[in-house]
Amino acid sequence: MSKQIRYLMVGGFLGAGKTTAIARLARHYMQQGLNVGVVTNDQATDLVDTYSLRAQGFRVGEIPGACFCCNFNKLIATLADLAREDVPDVILAEPVGSSADLVATVMEPLHAMHGDIYDVGPLTVLLKPEHGQKILRRDKKAGFSPKAAYIFLKQIEEADVVAINKIDKFSADRRDELVQLVRREFPRKNVIAISALTGEHFEDLLALLEQPAPARRGPLQIDHATCAEGDAELSWLNCHFTVTSQNQPFLLDQLVHGIMSALAAKLDAEQAETAHVKVLVQHETNISIGNLVATGSDVEVSRRAEAKVPHADGILNARAAIGPERLETMARESITAALPADDVRTHIETLRCFRPGRPAPTYRFGGTQGCVSRIPGSRE
Repeated sequence: MSKQIRYLMVGGFLGAGKTTAIARLARHYMQQGLNVGVVTNDQATDLVDTYSLRAQGFRVGEIPGACFCCNFNKLIATLADLAREDVPDVILAEPVGSSADLVATVMEPLHAMHGDIYDVGPLTVLLKPEHGQKILRRDKKAGFSPKAAYIFLKQIEEADVVAINKIDKFSADRRDELVQLVRREFPRKNVIAISALTGEHFEDLLALLEQPAPARRGPLQIDHATCAEGDAELSWLNCHFTVTSQNQPFLLDQLVHGIMSALAAKLDAEQAETAHVKVLVQHETNISIGNLVATGSDVEVSRRAEAKVPHADGILNARAAIGPERLETMARESITAALPADDVRTHIETLRCFRPGRPAPTYRFGGTQGCVSRIPGSRE
């Protein structure tokens, strides 16, 4: 391979806007005439992010079943698959939203073992304002437990670039406060404020991504047990369902909004903090997508289909601080409650709901003479 592929990872907590940012980055690089590949990642299959990005015309490889760090060899194989027909100039990778320690377990091993192929750029972490402001203020009611908040803070600590996202949705005073909170806690960070949705100040992120990754002083000091316990507090649900009308067609957008609203109300009633809920419903080329990023936030239909259809395929991804059995019941009830008429039926094709287990990274960069050591008990 005559050229190196630029590898850029865009992390951040669940609901931070990673998929929106990656889509905007991909469009930018493609408009410059570059080939772009995207890699998505989750703890289970049926990802709204993958379907959404593919629907926008991007080449996407998906790594389900575990985070990048625990699926490192699968990551390498997926990158190779993306390069098989048309070698990308840029790879944009979206890790699991509750991942931390990505530099030591993904970026440094990639550089050390495959640096002849991949030019590993700086790690960008999008800061989610809905939870970030409360966590950085050390509010007692930050939404999540201290262990889940610990993951959030460790993501920022290891970032090369901290991009406070969604500035189109809040005031300049709140933006300035968030910038100051990050700089007070992490004084040497590159901190910018952007909107991945509107593109406001996105040129600041693009400029930072052109820079080489900084030299590392050693692996992140992190309590992996605390991270694992914080992650396990969030149940993960991935569901694939179908909806069929016997008589009259139904509105895709109404169905999406109904599912989101019903589930949001149920989580709120049980004071279960929402990390992120995503629904995608599709009929042929008509796609409707909904998002909920925090308890108390508004349900958004971020992509509207404006179409009536006789049947549709749907995907629901939910991450919330509640037990998996209860979350599964809520999801099933919410899909049924959102059916627009008595003659509309739904069927659950697949559903997985669980608490993530403790990560077992394939490698972790040790910081000694640039070596990479395999971790005993790793999954690969």
